[in-house]
Amino acid sequence: MKNITVSVDDETYRRARIKAAERDTSVSALVREFLNTIAVEETERERFDRLRRLEIEARARVPAGFAAADRLPRDALYDREP
Repeated sequence: MKNITVSVDDETYRRARIKAAERDTSVSALVREFLNTIAVEETERERFDRLRRLEIEARARVPAGFAAADRLPRDALYDREP
């Protein structure tokens, strides 16, 4: 685990201590939670962007004018042989 030093003004520190006390935790734990949240959000954003790029690439490989309905007539779809 890494230690970091953060400088904030007195009023911000006072309010952070109050919030920490209300949540029965420490200012350090609040900062840790905040940084973890940012890291996870960034990862989710990157994952979404990657999936979006994959979708665009997959759609680009589908031939123009393709329609799944053209592949199998509706009658044949529901035709069941005994």
